Amino acid sequence: MEQTVTIDGASHRLALRLARDAADLAAVQRLRWQVFYEEMGASAEIGAAIGLDADPFDDLCDHLLVIDRDAAQGEAVIGTYRLLRENIARAHGGFYSADEFEIGMLGKGAAGRGELLELGRSCVLPPYRTSATISLLWRGIGDYIARHRIALLFGCASFPGTEAEVHAAALSYLFANHLAPEELRPRVHPARAARWTALDPASYDPRRALLAMPPLVKAYLRVGAMVGDGAFVDHAFNTVDVCVVMPVEKMSERYAARFSVAA
Repeated sequence: MEQTVTIDGASHRLALRLARDAADLAAVQRLRWQVFYEEMGASAEIGAAIGLDADPFDDLCDHLLVIDRDAAQGEAVIGTYRLLRENIARAHGGFYSADEFEIGMLGKGAAGRGELLELGRSCVLPPYRTSATISLLWRGIGDYIARHRIALLFGCASFPGTEAEVHAAALSYLFANHLAPEELRPRVHPARAARWTALDPASYDPRRALLAMPPLVKAYLRVGAMVGDGAFVDHAFNTVDVCVVMPVEKMSERYAARFSVAA
């Protein structure tokens, strides 16, 4: 899967595929370090390999790569998504998101219709953060959904910083307008829940609240995502996280058609 885009006035061929080997995984981990640590201020654990964002889940996951075939230094990984299927997660101790949210109800909600798929570690280098790159990633996710009979997607989406109050309007808008139904509603683990005051809908401009959301959160909402109850403070990654839930059968028809997903 390939697409040509314009970056800084020059034409670049972007290709999409899954990671194939250890070299691909190392390229993904270097990219994630650039974005999460150098750009966003995440804190490395003691003993971590400097320059690589790696954890035990990496070896369990498929990694979707966007590769710039025309990068100045030769082919380079410029975007990625980490994909963890339910059957693999359950055989190896569970999902990454379970450390932040109670997600047990999601398996029941998808039972009999297909697998769960956890999306995570999404990042793109700044010059490539365009609708074309995001669209390419989602086309890849759409193909993956069809290939593995995925019924429901979920994962954490992040707001920058660890002060939830800064994002009070955006969070209030999310929980007032996009809260998942009870049977599909993850709940933040209380001990690490973000503290903030929900705003009365009449006290903020919903359009401004929507505009203030991170691009990935807005992209999820356009696809038809909902959110779980509460937000999680991730001090290691310097973020406030919400849990997004996307039943494939309820995804926006416009996006389901674009990504070859059976809505």
